Amino acid sequence: MITFSAELTADQAGRTISGKIVPFDGEVGITSAGAVVFERGAINMPDASKIKLLLEHDPKQPIGRAQYMNETEDGIYASFKISKSSRGTDALIEASEELRTGLSVGVMVNAAKPKNGVLYVSSADLLEVSLVQAAAFKSAAVTDIAASADEVVEPNQPTESETATVEETTSAVEATPTVEAAAVEAARPAVTAMAYTKPRIELTAAKYAEQSVRAALGDEDARQYLIAADSTVNNPGLVPTRQLNEVVNPLGTTIRPSIEAITRGVLPDAGMTFEVPKISAMPTVAETAQGNAFSETDSTSEFLTATVKKYAGQQTFSVELLDRTSPAFFDELVRNMAAAYAKATDAAVNAALISGASLDATTTVTFPTAAELLGIVARGAASVYNATLGLPNPFARNMIVNTSQWSNIMTLNDSGRPIYNASQPQNAGGVVTPTALQGNVAGLNLYVTPNTASGTDTDGSIVIVNPDSYTWYESPTYRLRAESTAAGQVTIGYYGYGAILTKVGAGAFKNNKA
Repeated sequence: MITFSAELTADQAGRTISGKIVPFDGEVGITSAGAVVFERGAINMPDASKIKLLLEHDPKQPIGRAQYMNETEDGIYASFKISKSSRGTDALIEASEELRTGLSVGVMVNAAKPKNGVLYVSSADLLEVSLVQAAAFKSAAVTDIAASADEVVEPNQPTESETATVEETTSAVEATPTVEAAAVEAARPAVTAMAYTKPRIELTAAKYAEQSVRAALGDEDARQYLIAADSTVNNPGLVPTRQLNEVVNPLGTTIRPSIEAITRGVLPDAGMTFEVPKISAMPTVAETAQGNAFSETDSTSEFLTATVKKYAGQQTFSVELLDRTSPAFFDELVRNMAAAYAKATDAAVNAALISGASLDATTTVTFPTAAELLGIVARGAASVYNATLGLPNPFARNMIVNTSQWSNIMTLNDSGRPIYNASQPQNAGGVVTPTALQGNVAGLNLYVTPNTASGTDTDGSIVIVNPDSYTWYESPTYRLRAESTAAGQVTIGYYGYGAILTKVGAGAFKNNKA
C-alpha cells in the first residue's frame, strides 16, 4: 500500500471535510513509496459509503465516512461526513486551526511502472482516506470551516473511549475561499465530559478499606460501594478480560544502518543490470625538457555493472482471519513484512561492504582496545583517502559496527574514564551511548547494525567507509494480494528491487581480526 496526501477543504457547518484526494495531470507526490504519479482513471473506487476517513492512517481512529467521490479531468474529489464523537470534533477543530491540513489516501497498487525515479501508477484500489498534518500537493487549499449550533453527541451513542458531548458555542460560519482567524475562533466548539464517562467505582485496596470502615460506622453510600465492589470481584464472568489493540513485537525493526551509511540512488526503470562508467587510468603530466615530446598517457574508462536483485516475501492466511480479526492484525502483518525486507536489504549491503573493503595490514584482537581502535581509525582514514582522491569528498566519514563491537566501544576508557560516552573536554573522543544506535567515534559517524552479513553478531568487522564509494539503488516496495476462494486463503506478497554498486572497493576499510 502507498499513501500520499493533498490539501483538504472543509465545511464544518455540516460537519464535513472535502477536497481533492488524488491529483492527475502528471503532478508528482512524495509518498511512502517515493515519488508517485497517478495516471487518469488509475484509482478503482468502491462504493463511497465503504470508505472511512481515518486520522493519520490509523485504523483504530476512524473519524468519518465518505459521502461521495467524483473523478474529474484533474483528479478525484471526495467529501466526508465527520462523526459526532469527540475525536471527530477534535479533527474539525484541528482542521480549522490548520493543524491538520491534508487529505491522504492509501491505495493497493495493482499495476505501475517506474520511470526516471518516479513510479507511474496505472491501476490501484482505494483502501482508505486519512486526515493528516501536512499535504504533499499544492493543487488544493482550505476553503471553509464552520460548525452547526445544535449538534450534540447523544448520551446513548458513546464509543468505548469517546463518551463526550459537544456543546457548540456559536452558529455556523459560511464557506469562504480561505480560513480567516476570526471565523476559526468563532467556530471552535467546547467539549465537556458527560456524567457517565466517570468510573462507577474506584476499585483499589485503599478505597475498599476506607469504605469498609465507613460502612461499619453506618454510612449507606459506603455500604453500596462494598456491594458493587464485591459483585465485581466475586463474579469474574461478568468482568470480561479485554485484549488491547497494542501489539508487542520485539523481533522486527525497519532500521537499515548499513544502507544509511552509504549513498542512495534510484533504480533505473528497466533491466536486471545497469552500468556506470568509471575512469580506470588518468592522463599524466611530467616535467619535460625544452624541445622534447610531451608526456603521454591516455585516459581510459570502463563500465561498472550492477546486478538488480529482488527481495520478496509472502504470508498466507485464511479469509476468516482477514475478515473477522482486528484491523491491528493486518497493520502488524505489513509492518512485520517491511521489517523483514529492511533486514534482508541491509544485510546484503553489509555483506558487500565487508567483501569489498580493504583489509587492515595490522592484526588486532576481535574486540580492540582503545589504542587499537584509534590505530584502526587512523590507518583506515588514510587508506580510504588514498583510494578515493578523485571523488567529490575523498574522506572516510562513517564507521559501521555490529552490536557486539558497539558494546565493546562503550567500555573503552582512558585511565578509567569512559572515552566515548563522556562529555568532558579531556576525554571527549566521541559520543557512544546505550540509548542510540548512532554516535561519533574519533571523528567518524557511528552506525550500529544488527543486520550483519551472517545475520548474527558473530562477524566482528569494523568497517570505515567513504559513503560516496558505495551506492544502494532501490525501487519502491510493493504489496500484492491474491485470494483463493477455493482454498479459502489470502496471500500477501511484499517485494522490491535493489542493487548495491561497489564504485571504489577500497573506499571501505575493515579491521584485521586475529
